[in-house]
Amino acid sequence: MRLTQFTDYSLRVLMYVAVKEDGLATISEISEKYAISRNHVMKVVYQLGQLGYLNTVRGKGGGIRLGRPPEDINLGRLVRKTEPDMRIVECFGTDGSCRLSPACGLKGILASALRSFLETLDRYTLADIIRNERELRRLLTLDPGGAAAQSTHK
Repeated sequence: MRLTQFTDYSLRVLMYVAVKEDGLATISEISEKYAISRNHVMKVVYQLGQLGYLNTVRGKGGGIRLGRPPEDINLGRLVRKTEPDMRIVECFGTDGSCRLSPACGLKGILASALRSFLETLDRYTLADIIRNERELRRLLTLDPGGAAAQSTHK
């Protein structure tokens, strides 16, 4: 199973916004920190806002912040909402044309694997993946004493 870029970016945006301490995050800063196209980040932020994961503040001084506490953002639900197609193989769809489908045991095994994957994600929240906030802030150069400050002292 491979998650789409959209889901990957959704997780990264939520992580960024969750660990940013001072004020609102902006699409431009997230785009810059992750080296992701601004348009991609804009689409992600829009959908996460529609889903209630982010709140957006318009106008001068605007930006984005979490729409709910990190411990209320379940990873399994997020992935289900951001992944457009959970079909691992052709036979998961209604238009499957595999000749082996009537006798193949692979579909059941893969369905079980997908269920296990999602059940594992269901056990975790955004709070779980940002537990090391200090290090995440340092890596994203959000900490005043983080990577940006260290690079000036070399």
